[in-house]
Amino acid sequence: MRIRLQQIVIDSREPARLVRFWAALLGGEPVDRPDGWAYVVPPGFPALTFQLVPEAKAGKNRLHLDLEVDPGEIPAAVARATELGATPVGGLVVDESGRFHVLTDPDGNEFCFVSD
Repeated sequence: MRIRLQQIVIDSREPARLVRFWAALLGGEPVDRPDGWAYVVPPGFPALTFQLVPEAKAGKNRLHLDLEVDPGEIPAAVARATELGATPVGGLVVDESGRFHVLTDPDGNEFCFVSD
C-alpha cells in the first residue's frame, strides 16, 4: 500500500479571497469551483484547497504550514506576505532549531516562515 499527500484542505469563510492570497504568495493559478470551494497548486507543493464553512475561525490551528525560505530571507518574506494581507504575530524567533516568524493569513490561519 502506498499513501501520499494529495492536498491540504483549509476551512474558509471566503475561499475565493483566500486562494488568491496563497496563489500570490506561493505561485500557481487560483481556481474557483462552482460549489464554493477554491484551490491552487503552487509549484513544489501539494494542492491547497479552500472549503467554504459558515463559521469564523476560533482558537489556534491544530495544524499549520512551515514555509522554508533561504537564510536571512525571513524579513523579506514577512514583508511580502504582509503586503498580500497576512498579519505578523510577534517577531522573529531564534532557537536551537533555527529561525521562524509566525503570521496569520487573511482568514486568521497560522503559518510560519522558517530557515536554518
